[in-house]
Amino acid sequence: MAAIRPTVTVFDAETGLKDSEIRMPAIFGAPIRMDVVQSIQNGMNRNHRQPYAVSKNAGHQTSAESWGTGRAVSRIPRVPGGGTHRSGQGAFGNMCRGGHMYAPTRVWRKWHRKISVGQRRYAVASALAASAIPPLVMARGHRVDGVPELPLVLENLEAIKKTREAKKILETFKAYADVEKCADSHHIRAGKGKMRNRRHVIRRGPLIVYKETEGVDRAFRNLPGVELCNVERLNLLQLAPGGHLGRFIIWTKSAFERLNALFGTVKCPSEEKKGFRIARAPMTNTDISRIINSDEIQSKLRPTIRVSKQFARKRNPLKNAAEMRKLNPAVDVMRAAAQRSSKKRANVLAAKRT
Repeated sequence: MAAIRPTVTVFDAETGLKDSEIRMPAIFGAPIRMDVVQSIQNGMNRNHRQPYAVSKNAGHQTSAESWGTGRAVSRIPRVPGGGTHRSGQGAFGNMCRGGHMYAPTRVWRKWHRKISVGQRRYAVASALAASAIPPLVMARGHRVDGVPELPLVLENLEAIKKTREAKKILETFKAYADVEKCADSHHIRAGKGKMRNRRHVIRRGPLIVYKETEGVDRAFRNLPGVELCNVERLNLLQLAPGGHLGRFIIWTKSAFERLNALFGTVKCPSEEKKGFRIARAPMTNTDISRIINSDEIQSKLRPTIRVSKQFARKRNPLKNAAEMRKLNPAVDVMRAAAQRSSKKRANVLAAKRT
């Protein structure tokens, strides 16, 4: 369960000074479910894949035939002709050079995953709650040591139009170190992916969430690792890249104030998302040992009876009648009925023999 504060400080993006304080949206108190986030993010990530398969003729584009038996060679189909190394080679088989692959890939494989709207909203709520906890944000690798407060809410940010102004704002709030980390991580991918339109690799930096853009998307888009998102279209793939919670998010004031209308509060459901209500943890305090040892619980417990180790050991109810009576008070009645039934069967068998 996330720890939620009453208010959040709003900073002026131009001066870097405190501008005002606003109430913390209730979504930041949602339960943090890492298992749900990882499962939904994995399913959503699959929905971007494009089906691929090998050609149905791959490995069969030769008129090979088996030589049959009697020539001291295997019966694999062999390439006809002569005069080249290719003649006489095995063909078609998956163990042969130039042959087909085992279990060729098909385009009708199950590539995509259906994800319910409720689960996706739950995962987004967990990702937003985790973004307000500094240890989780730092554990994800973001450089937020000097950031004055998380979540970071800025006023007058949506009107920024120049990249040099955006860079200056990030430097003012000590968030540019995260951008430099991303710039240093830029490298060429190892493997064949570099030939498949994903040549370069870079780490993720801050996520700018805005309500209405007046140029902020143009100002931040050229900074390495920085991403932008509209508050109306929050995406789990951006909030928890790789299924890891704790994305460093920079909010505009208007976007931050919009969250209560989008996700609702603990008492009121969402105004925008039909049927969505913020999940509540069944326990406000999950420290079980602290609950058990509290004065309120201990005062209601019956006094314990001290017994010696000889009588305190665990007994097998299948061998100990007293223990079995504790578990099943009707065991004596059941045993007596079983004995009567057994005796009756024995008398019947004896009568048949005579």
